[in-house]
Amino acid sequence: MEHSLITLDSLTYTWPDGTAALAGLTGSIARGRTGLIGANGAGKTTLVRLLTGELAPTAGHVHLHGSVGVLPQDLALSSQTVAEVLGIDRILTALRAVETGDVDVAHFDVIGQDWDIAARACQALAAVGLPLDEEELDRPVRTLSGGEAMKVGLAGLHLHRPQLAILDEPTNNLDTAGRAHVRGLIDSWRGSLLIISHDRQLLDGVDRIVELYGTGTRNAAGELQASTMRTWEGRFSDYRRQLAAEQEAAEQAAVTARSELGRQKHKRIEAQIKLDRRQRTAKQAVKDGKVPPIVAGGKAMQAQKSAAKLTGTHAARETAAHQQLQEAQAQVRPRVVIDIELPDTAVPAGRTVLELDSSEEVFSIRGPERVALAGPNGAGKTTLLNRIMTAAHTGEEPGVRVIAEVGLLPQRILLDPQLSVLETVRCAAPHADPHTVRAQLAGLNLKKGRPDQSVGQLSGGERFRVALARLLLADPAPQLLLLDEPTNSLDLESVEVLVEALAAYQGALIVVSHDAEFLTDIGCTRTWEVIGGALREAR
Repeated sequence: MEHSLITLDSLTYTWPDGTAALAGLTGSIARGRTGLIGANGAGKTTLVRLLTGELAPTAGHVHLHGSVGVLPQDLALSSQTVAEVLGIDRILTALRAVETGDVDVAHFDVIGQDWDIAARACQALAAVGLPLDEEELDRPVRTLSGGEAMKVGLAGLHLHRPQLAILDEPTNNLDTAGRAHVRGLIDSWRGSLLIISHDRQLLDGVDRIVELYGTGTRNAAGELQASTMRTWEGRFSDYRRQLAAEQEAAEQAAVTARSELGRQKHKRIEAQIKLDRRQRTAKQAVKDGKVPPIVAGGKAMQAQKSAAKLTGTHAARETAAHQQLQEAQAQVRPRVVIDIELPDTAVPAGRTVLELDSSEEVFSIRGPERVALAGPNGAGKTTLLNRIMTAAHTGEEPGVRVIAEVGLLPQRILLDPQLSVLETVRCAAPHADPHTVRAQLAGLNLKKGRPDQSVGQLSGGERFRVALARLLLADPAPQLLLLDEPTNSLDLESVEVLVEALAAYQGALIVVSHDAEFLTDIGCTRTWEVIGGALREAR
């Protein structure tokens, strides 16, 4: 354990309503750079809050071997000032008191050796691409953009250099330059890092991947099932290769176990048929007088013992084969398979669906083109998408001409938790046949009773699929989709679902994203850049 930075001993946290976030989690995280992954709801952010002391365990223990600093994922919503996020507000207050002539010894105790803290703070902010002067250290963080707020958190880590830095979704809401700053921090960081992220490019800079499996289910005795964690050495790309090979072997093992179970069932039935045939033959021999009853009785008793032994042997083998199949199937991860058809979204190759006037140049999309919309945070990308939506609804947006039905997947997806899945989708397609909608929902792996469940009862990944269904299955069908940072806050499985669903979509697409791998996966062939509110074609 001397190489472990974090040790977890039966760690449990239960919310006041009785919902388990973590249950009996035991394991350790080594020093170095670790990427923590897991499905939405697995308990990753709860674990961070337990590590930092913001939450106290319901049961079990957390052991930290070193100082800890954290970059939370919701800084943009913080009511703190820049100085408070940087952790220097008390020092600044003491410095200002001394500057006014207050010589209380308590102020000097607070300041210590940090007489130049304001200057060093500004240097740290500049190092992450956010040049602020000393007067702006009192600025509320909520007045900054999401990316700028994240940079303040990064500057705080630069300033204090804890032995363990925890980064919770550090690239969410960051533009390309901001993501580069985060990767630079990882490359230059001398201490240990715990990175909670779904950013595949970012995770390729770590030493290992730790996968967290959540809980919340109870066994027959009413006991919470334990949370678990598994460590994979290497980068995220190594993890994916190892997992793919392991899953291929697990699926083959399940096929073999299923075949063996079928073979054992067949042998048991075959043996039973033979025994039944012998019994009928013996009874007929007694009936025909070929065998004396006393002799037949002795043979019958001996036959019953042999039959019981044989039956027990075959039953035991069948039970063992069934157990082997269950164990093999437990190693196979369920995969969400998307199988939908969206013919009404098709756009002919030569048809214009959108024209934008910008700086004496007209930008147009013809046919099922897929365009990435790039640019720094605050440049106006979301504003442009909103202008396109306004033009689609009213036709009165200057310089924007939309000649297609348009659908928007915003950064913040809001669904009514009280409505059922079917009702939610039919809000966008009120005249659609319910049976057809159910069939399409099944294609998005929302099967069985899911369409009749309320949205609030679903997992995070399922709610995302409902939002996607509402968008793709709208009536009239969208022939131009606008996606605004669609992979932010999505777990890796949901990103794969989105990629597969967009493969079935046959219309045009404009995507705001800084995830280069995702843009490649969905087939974006052009890039528009928004710089200072102006649009240009990237070369």
